Amino acid sequence: MTQTTGLPGASEQDERRPERAPRRAPRVRLPRRAPHRAWLVAAVGFVTIIGAAGFASLPGLLIDPLHEKFGWSRGTIGFAVSVNLALYGLTAPFAAALMDRFGIRKVIAGALIVIATGGGLTVFMTAAWQFILCWGVLVGLGSGSMALAFAATIANRWFVARRGLVTGILTAGGASGQLVFLPLLSWIVEHHDWRAAAVTVALSALAIVPFVWLLMRDYPSDVGLTPYGADGPPLPRPAPRRGAARRAVTALTSAARGGTFWLLAGTFAICGASTNGLIKTHFVPAAHDHEMPVVAAASLLAVIGVFDILGTVASGWFTDRFDARRLLAVYYALRGISLMFLPILLADAVHPPMIFFIVFYGLDWVATVPPTMALCRERYGEDSAIVFGWVLASHQVGAGLVAFLGGVARDTFGSYDVVWYASGALCAVAALMALVIRRSGPVAAEPVPSAA
Repeated sequence: MTQTTGLPGASEQDERRPERAPRRAPRVRLPRRAPHRAWLVAAVGFVTIIGAAGFASLPGLLIDPLHEKFGWSRGTIGFAVSVNLALYGLTAPFAAALMDRFGIRKVIAGALIVIATGGGLTVFMTAAWQFILCWGVLVGLGSGSMALAFAATIANRWFVARRGLVTGILTAGGASGQLVFLPLLSWIVEHHDWRAAAVTVALSALAIVPFVWLLMRDYPSDVGLTPYGADGPPLPRPAPRRGAARRAVTALTSAARGGTFWLLAGTFAICGASTNGLIKTHFVPAAHDHEMPVVAAASLLAVIGVFDILGTVASGWFTDRFDARRLLAVYYALRGISLMFLPILLADAVHPPMIFFIVFYGLDWVATVPPTMALCRERYGEDSAIVFGWVLASHQVGAGLVAFLGGVARDTFGSYDVVWYASGALCAVAALMALVIRRSGPVAAEPVPSAA
């Protein structure tokens, strides 16, 4: 029998031969998942807030044109703006209750139609009471339904993850809308007519209504989804809440028994007086008094919106690390000092000191919000959001008073100088009020490092 043997050394050669890498399996491309519907709802909300910001941007541009057209005093025009701002604030605490009762889509679509109707009807007005009714009452009630409660409701219902990010983005929609609308509307007022500007914002609001009605949904379960970042099956749609408005009133009466609420409300009223009521309403006509072009003044006001976003984010970071009361005191004190310098900065052209003022004021514009919310949260626990809604109402009431009194002062003294100085003094008072706020409350606050 013949035995066949391999070549000598063959096994050793096989051992020394490098192994071939296994051939990779062909890559299977999985279908790309579509973004969660929550991001579409947030995008529609962001666009809606931008559109509504057009109405907040217009009053300061209308004071001089309406004064020249109808001969109305600036106090009368400021009174209409003050009604608008006050109703905006007083409607805000009940906005969430309206959305719980009737749904986000119906409330927001209805609010857009109301403010577009009020703004559009101003084109046909011939008397001051008509301006107060259309712009003060209708636009104020409609815009109040789209206050911070709108952003909070979308974030709470549609998001579990990224909730803080979404809230910040939606809150920034107001500043973004100011940046978009102010230069455009000022150009329309200067080159065409104030009526064209009013029609522009009215049509912008109406153009958003179909998107809200078709794309907005009240709850993720309406489209068979869970909130973004949530686990488990979709939860059923909750029944409409009928006691939310009563809870808002109960939270107010409970909080109003203590001095902390009045200190928070008082400081925030001065915040609104020195921002929405003063700068947003009267800066453009005051600059125009010094021969500054309207477009240039409105563009400066729009730049405030850019730095407003940066200042709010930075203030939130500071609030996590320092005493909220001391932060408020610093913010109000610096704001008051800057207002004292404003009369000597106004001129017929834009100079570097004015740009510095605009940048600083933008950073400080709503920097007071995070520490004020933190103090509400520490003091009032589960009711903190509702209490903050009432504190926000005081913000708008303060804004409304200064919008009216600023116009009266301009009619009386022939300039806005006394308004700037008085507002600076009020900010100094707010700084002192912030320092005496007590931090103890029903909810134990986390240890916060001293800001010393």
